[in-house]
Amino acid sequence: MSAPGLGSSPETRPPRSPRDGSPAGAPVLALRDLCVRFSGRPALRDISLDVTRGRIVAVIGPSGCGKTTLLQALNRMNELIPGARTTGSVRFDGVELYRPEIDPVEVRRRIGMVFREATLFPGSVFDNVAFGPQAAGFGGDLHALAEEVLAASGLWSDLGGDPDVPAASLSAGQRQRLCIARALAVRPQILLLDEPTAALDPTATARIGSLIHSLMPHLTIVIATNDVRLAARTSNLTAYLDRGELVEYGPTETLCTNPADPRTESYLTGRIP
Repeated sequence: MSAPGLGSSPETRPPRSPRDGSPAGAPVLALRDLCVRFSGRPALRDISLDVTRGRIVAVIGPSGCGKTTLLQALNRMNELIPGARTTGSVRFDGVELYRPEIDPVEVRRRIGMVFREATLFPGSVFDNVAFGPQAAGFGGDLHALAEEVLAASGLWSDLGGDPDVPAASLSAGQRQRLCIARALAVRPQILLLDEPTAALDPTATARIGSLIHSLMPHLTIVIATNDVRLAARTSNLTAYLDRGELVEYGPTETLCTNPADPRTESYLTGRIP
């Protein structure tokens, strides 16, 4: 069985809204017994969970618990780390992503990722947004695409409608929103956000939170964060990791107010067990 769009031939024109044949409410991602090791050292152990289409999932837990590793397992980024070994299953719309014939570059286009540190390309805001679509062979109007994703990220008005502003001149919060706009420009179905507000002030953090929430009808989003308040404000579902293990996963309101596991409660209340 082949996986449409996940082979060696990339799409040349991303659609305005991703569509597929899966029924509404079906898991867009299904993880089963996922394990990741780095040079033999376990980083994730037997993670099994479903990510529902069109929802926001927050992954919380203490530093070093495996949040970033989990996100990177979802689009095969861990493979770029020497000594990494992944076992178990990650299925995207029913297709096993770790099959040898699956193109990891196309996986990373469909499942985009924004990292904790906003790393920008040299040049203008437009150059940053246009890079991915150009590399994928996009044949449409790049300026219209840039305006669309910059408006979605709240940057178009900040820039006064001028995408030729040097990217290096942006504030920290604007740089993070540009990274999100850059990821949106290649039309991912899933967006992974790794600590998107870690280095931001409260105002910039609030804007990122509002942006994440505004994207929910159009995207499935998975956020790794140490900010429990951000998780509570933006996500539908929350997973709590501890030492590479999935302790608890469920509706955010339930997990944050009435956790089932005492380890989750200890983390949320700041008590050291």
